[in-house]
Parts: sequence; structure tokens; C-alpha cells
Amino acid sequence: MVRSSSPTASARFALDRGELCQLARLGRQKVPTIARKLAAIRFFHRGAGEENPTDNAGVSAILQGIRRTVGTAAKQKAPATVDVIHALLAHVDARTLQGKRDRAILLLGFAGAFRRSELVAITVEDLSFSANGVDVFLTKSKTDQEAKGQSVAVLNGRALRPADRLREWLEAAGIESGPIFRRINRGDHLTSEALSAQSVALIVKKYADLAGLDVEKLSGHSLRAGFVTSAAENRASISRIMEVTRHRDPRTVETYVRRADRFKDHAGDSFL
Repeated sequence: MVRSSSPTASARFALDRGELCQLARLGRQKVPTIARKLAAIRFFHRGAGEENPTDNAGVSAILQGIRRTVGTAAKQKAPATVDVIHALLAHVDARTLQGKRDRAILLLGFAGAFRRSELVAITVEDLSFSANGVDVFLTKSKTDQEAKGQSVAVLNGRALRPADRLREWLEAAGIESGPIFRRINRGDHLTSEALSAQSVALIVKKYADLAGLDVEKLSGHSLRAGFVTSAAENRASISRIMEVTRHRDPRTVETYVRRADRFKDHAGDSFL
């Protein structure tokens, strides 16, 4: 979308609006995604001192129509709660390098409430092991766009032992520097190539399938959501949860808490 008085530009702008509708109908672009793209267009036009084409009444009407027709409800992925994590781990073959890596990914992703992108960006240099667990220093994350860095305390605990499993993986793989999670080729051969964020989702889905769980409802984000949900179910305070998850807005965490508590003290408890 560009500002111009020429008929060609006007026609192109009309076509773009039509494409927005078509993308939404096909399910290729969700309403929040379309809204973000419009916001980017608005930002760059204002920065250039140009007239904002998204102020056009037609655009607003079309976007409002898309919201009514397609809906704005986000498709929530199921959280990989601690019970789900145990189910996934039961199908990991920890005798192999790949199994040790996958186990460490599932446990660290869950215990540290990491985003997929954060998880695959961690290096050996970011780790500080202690008797209580491991501190993971994130050089940059979604909530730290200025790259000031954030430290996440991953508790080793008594049951899952994520720090121990991570150390076992690193020692078995002989990784002493650089990315901690790397591709493994056929034959269980380790490479120097870091895993992609998408690989985390595929690993979760792989073990979900082996465990007989609904693969479509679980993703890489399920590890992070699972920690928040499990913490809420065990009555952890919102402030303590946010220390691990690094959420900036407590309302986001409150959403998980309400879901975890929806059957506790239910209004129908005395008569249903």
C-alpha cells in the first residue's frame, strides 16, 4: 500500500484490500497478523511524512468485516503440564545422543518456560550450573528487544532434574562451547549446526504422537504454557511465575491462572 494520486496506485491499493479479505477467507492470515501488517504500514508512512493509507474508511470497514466473519479468537495450543512432560519423557530413548538431546530440550524448555527461539539460541557460555540448578542468561528475547540480557533460574528440583539432564546431554555430546542444542544426523552423529525454532515444535509433536496425545494441540509453545499452568495449579504466586517466564504484563499470566483454577471453588460445587 503506497500513497499516490495516480490511478494505477489507487487500483493497486484497492487490490491490496481485496487480497486482505482473500487471505483471511483462506485462513492464510489471522486477524491479528493482518492488524500487525497494517500497523507496520501506518508506522512507515508516518515516519516518511506521507499520508497514512490505512486511515481510509474502506480499510477499517473491511477489517471490521473480517473480524465478524473470520473471528478473532486465537487457537490456543494445549499446555504441556508436568503430567504431559512425564508422558513425553516415557517415550524418549535416553541411550542415544538424540534421546539425551530431546530429553534436555523438553525439560529445559518446560522448567525455564523458554520460547522456542530462546531455547535454540542458548549457548554453553550462557550457562552457570550450581547445586540448585542452572542459571541461563538470555542475551535477547521477545520481552528484551534492547538486548540488555535476562537471567533465568532453572530449578533442578527433585523429580524432573532438568539441570542434571542438560549436563548429561552436554557431556555425552562433548559440547564445550557454542549452541547447546544441535542437529543430529542419521546414525546418531552430532553436527555443529544449531537447531531451528521449528525443530523444537517437531520434537514436542514427535513424542506427543508416541505418547498417544493429540499432536495438533501441542507445539513448542506448549512447554512454556505448561510451566505457567503447572505453577498456577500448584498455587505459585503470579509474581514468582513472572520471574521465570519474564512476562511483562501480569494479565497474561492471570489468564493461565484462571484456566488452572476454573474448576476450583466452582459455583456449582455444592449442588452439581
